[in-house]
Order: sequence, then C-alpha cells, then structure tokens
Amino acid sequence: MFNPMQFTPQELMLRDSVIAALNSSLSLPQVLEASRPTFLEFTQSDAMGLCLMRLKPTLDFRWHVPGHPVLILNEYSGVAEHDFMRQPIFDRPNMVIRDSQILTRDQYQRSLIWQRSHELNQRLEHVSAVLLPIRKDLVGALAFYRFQPRAFSSENANAISSLTAHLVNAVRNCNDVEKYVAGAQLLEELHNRPDCAFVIVEPASHEVYRSPRAANLLERWFRPSELHSSGLPGVFTERLDALIPMDADTRLGKTLWVVNHPEGYRTCRFIELPAAEGPRRWALLLSELPHAIPLPFEMQRQLTPRQIDIAKGVLRNWSNGQIADELKISGQTVKTHVRDLFDRLGVDNRNDFLYQAARLNRPV
Repeated sequence: MFNPMQFTPQELMLRDSVIAALNSSLSLPQVLEASRPTFLEFTQSDAMGLCLMRLKPTLDFRWHVPGHPVLILNEYSGVAEHDFMRQPIFDRPNMVIRDSQILTRDQYQRSLIWQRSHELNQRLEHVSAVLLPIRKDLVGALAFYRFQPRAFSSENANAISSLTAHLVNAVRNCNDVEKYVAGAQLLEELHNRPDCAFVIVEPASHEVYRSPRAANLLERWFRPSELHSSGLPGVFTERLDALIPMDADTRLGKTLWVVNHPEGYRTCRFIELPAAEGPRRWALLLSELPHAIPLPFEMQRQLTPRQIDIAKGVLRNWSNGQIADELKISGQTVKTHVRDLFDRLGVDNRNDFLYQAARLNRPV
C-alpha cells in the first residue's frame, strides 16, 4: 500500500509524473514511452521492460521495451527457461522481487542471463521484477535493469510497488481499447459491436453520446425517478462527481460500480479518456454478468486450498460471517484470508474480484 511518508518531496513529484504519464494515452507503447524517463529516475534504473504473457492454451509472451533497448530481450525465447526471476514472481504476484533476494552474487554471475548479457556487451548487473495480474489469461511482468553492479534496495522496491496498481490500471484500460481499435475510431467501432455498451460523458454530467445497447441497459436498470436531470442515472453522476477531483491514488479501486440484481451483476467501469487539453471526457462501460461465477482456473492456481474455499464463498456473494459459518472458522480468519487472496490476485475489493472472475469465465 502506498505510504507517502516513505518518500521525499522530490520522489513524490517524480511519482506523480509517472502516474500522469500512465494516464496520458490509451496506447500501451505510448504510455510506456511517456512514463519511461521519470519511471527510471524514480526507481534509479537504467532500463525497463514490460512482458505481457498469455497463459493459455500455451504460454505466449511479448516484450514492450520503451527507450533504451535491452538486447537480451530480443532473444528471450531462447533464454526464458533460464530466467531465474520468472518462477519467484509467479509464486508471489504483486510482490517486487530483487535478484539479490534469490541468488548470491556468485550464483548470479554463473547464470545464463548474466553471461549472455556480457556476450552482448550490455551487462545486466541487477534485475528487479514484479508479476502483475491484468485480467483473463493475461499477466504482465514488469522488470527494471541496472548496467552497473549496484544492487536494488528495499527502497527501490517500495518505489516500484507504489506504482504497480497504477500500471495494472493503465494496461487494463489500454487492453480494453486495443480489443476494438486504436485512436480516434474507438467510438465508431464500439458503436457497431453488439456486445458493447458505453456512454461518453463530459464533466460535469453532460452526456455526449450513448450507444444503442447502453440505452437499452439503462432503461432496464433504472426507473425515471432514479435519473439525474442530465438524463444519466443519479448513482453514475454522483460517482463521476466524486472521481473527477480525486488524485490517482485515491481513485484506485473506485472506478468500478457493481450491483447485485436478481437477473445478475450489473457493472459500470469509469475510464477517463486522454485529451491534449481542456476537460477530459469519461467513458462509462456497461455490462451484465451472470450470478453463477465459478472460480477461474487462472485464479485457483495462485491460491492456497483454504483461499480457494474462501474465494468460492465470495463469488456466491456471501458475507464474511456466512463464509465463517460454512467453513467453521472465525470471522477474523475469513477477513485475513480475503485480504490475502485479493493481494495475490491483484484485485482491489469484492466488486473488482467479482468483475475479474466473470471476465475470466466469459469475457465481456
């Protein structure tokens, strides 16, 4: 969890600059390139890379390396089995791992990664990485590199940790957009998709456009008495009014609205759209999810047997007390398990857990 007391005023300014860059575009290469200079300065690194990995049907990966090239990543498929960071970060998602925590210096220098980097005349003297659960069968490995023999410190790890949730949010938003089309044609493409519902809003509460399916959903979801004078549902205008003045840290975990209805879960994701200047528009992405949400295999493989039992209770929309009664354990134990499994899965809260589990079972 982000603690501003761990950073100097200068470091907090750098961190704010990284966050602004992560929200500057809905194109992942542009996001990474924009954030790279301050990201590297903040983490005291020489280079960085983000590897997006799809876990099934077979492991497939693609590296995004902004700015300074990391030569060994051009031939990563040939050395992947010798990547000593891969299993540790898979074992502990959302936890920043440093090479010095898992290998002695002598072991590191005998590794194929270190030896090959020397052959390429680009010595990877130190590595720090973290696994980021994104969604569906998609995860990201964020790695930072130093070309001089100066190990990453716990303070450097804290700097990376303070930004991982923002990076996950940026990748999810970029991934959502990439599924349809890039750039200015987004709205036209969304308009023509039968499985997509969205509303575009300009602050404050001025509706610019709603897709036909969104009009149908909102008519079913809300009574006329629940609408704001703008025509938008009052709960949406209230959420937007709250989100707009928030800083990026405060917004985390608050951009998803979920309601449990007899027909299924009704959801709305609030995404701030990039803009060169002036007020930034917001996209409200609407969807309906089924009640019967099994625990996806991708989530099960990251959890302990007891956490799996707890997770299945959460997916049934049980309270902590109901889960405790079913499993015959204390409510405090359930609360601890819920917190730990959310941390492992990289979800913000119960609503986000329901939403991500539903997407894994039936992408929306």
